[in-house]
Amino acid sequence: AGRQQGRATDAAAFTEAYRRYCWTTEGLDGVRIAPFQILAVQGRSLAAVPHDEQLAWLDRLVEHDPTGLLRTTRRLVVDPADEASVRAGTDWWLELTGRGGEGMVVKPLGALVRDAKGRLVQPGVKVRGREYLRIIYGPEYTRPENLERLRSRFLGHKRSLALREYALGLEALDRLAEGEPLWRVHEAVFAVLALESEPVDPRL
Repeated sequence: AGRQQGRATDAAAFTEAYRRYCWTTEGLDGVRIAPFQILAVQGRSLAAVPHDEQLAWLDRLVEHDPTGLLRTTRRLVVDPADEASVRAGTDWWLELTGRGGEGMVVKPLGALVRDAKGRLVQPGVKVRGREYLRIIYGPEYTRPENLERLRSRFLGHKRSLALREYALGLEALDRLAEGEPLWRVHEAVFAVLALESEPVDPRL
């Protein structure tokens, strides 16, 4: 009986988590978008424009949107070398997820960043909240045995795939912005799709 009660509680928490993302719409009425990056314009890829500049542009776009479709993307700049700044970022995430929010994406402010060896740095890492992860991993993921299984995942292959897909995406944007033939753009896009078909740890 205790096990069944626990499963019922987990199922109720799962339902509560996904219901936050369900509501009635009519056409675009009720649809809301919070844009966070403009990828390209004619003649120029914008992938390397720092995120604070991108968000400033988008704030202006939201301000002049008469439809209500667009929403401001919440953000917080954190200095990882400053303990108080890191604490503020942690508190911000806890407050956001505590109210049922999905979480946040941690990104380098400079957008397109390379390390000391010239290699691309991963463009962002999703940091989702405890309850939202029920939608990803299932109602019972918080049980100790399931958490142990999730902690044993091997992430190296997925990180490698993500960086390769990112590089190909940048290449596709450059080709598109420069007006290259569509088949040239599709070369890079289909390469991304091919990488998506590579097997990865199903627990990811």
